[in-house]
Amino acid sequence: MDFASGMAAFEAKHFSRAMQMLSPFASQGDHIAQHLCAIMCQNGLGVVRNDAKAFELMQASAEQGYGLAQHGLGFMYLEGECAPKNGAEAAKWFRKAGAQGLQGSLTTLALMYRQGNGVPQDEAEAQRLYKLAGFEDIE
Repeated sequence: MDFASGMAAFEAKHFSRAMQMLSPFASQGDHIAQHLCAIMCQNGLGVVRNDAKAFELMQASAEQGYGLAQHGLGFMYLEGECAPKNGAEAAKWFRKAGAQGLQGSLTTLALMYRQGNGVPQDEAEAQRLYKLAGFEDIE
C-alpha cells in the first residue's frame, strides 16, 4: 500500500479503501493523510462518523502548519462541529490559514470581524482582509 494509491482512492471517492490505505500514514504523522482521514471521519465517508477522531486528526495536521487543515479546524470551532464552538479559537486558525494565502479563510475571518463573532467588531479589519483575499469594497 502506498500513499499515492490512497490519495487516488480518496479522489475517486472510494472512501473505505482510502481510509484503509491512508490511516497508517496518518498514524505516522503525515499531515495530508491526517487531513484526509479527518474529513472522512467528520463526514462518515467510508467509516462510521467519529467526531473525536476527526478533531484529533484535523488538529494534528493543522498544528504541523497544513493550511487546509488549519482552515478545517477553524470551521470545526466556528460551527461547533467536532469541537466546542469557540469563535476566538476559530479566528486563530483562520488567521494561520489566511497567512498561507487561503482565500476562504481570509473571507471567513473578514466576515467574523464584520459581525464581531469571536473577535472584536472591526469594519476596517474586515475590509483589509477582504482586500487581502482579492475582493474590492465589499458592502
